[in-house]
Amino acid sequence: MRHKVAGRKLGRNPSHRKAMLRNIVTSLLEHERIVTTVPKAKEVRRIAEKMITLGKRGDLHARRQALSYIRTKDIVAKLFDELSEQYADRQGGYTRIIRTGTRYGDAAPMAIVELVGYEEVIEEEPDSEEVE
Repeated sequence: MRHKVAGRKLGRNPSHRKAMLRNIVTSLLEHERIVTTVPKAKEVRRIAEKMITLGKRGDLHARRQALSYIRTKDIVAKLFDELSEQYADRQGGYTRIIRTGTRYGDAAPMAIVELVGYEEVIEEEPDSEEVE
């Protein structure tokens, strides 16, 4: 029985699981929105919220802790500069999971993980009247 055992194994060995979650968290903080499976999304949410909390703390030790998990220095800088200001008045709940149905190939349940406050930039095409 798995009483009080936290975390999902995700069908991977520990080193592969750790590397995969580090990559997904780095991508989430970089792009602010990613598409993945529901179990991975639930695991990524746990870690990403901890990283944003470190960014809100803002001290040197928190920055080093974030650098030990996140892959690139640019993303850590974004976390401590932009995202920490964005979520300064928020007490947790920095991510949102939106279920999108099943994947065509293997019917895995898919989801979008995004940071709360994410807004997609939509480029408008010039009107046909202006082109004349």
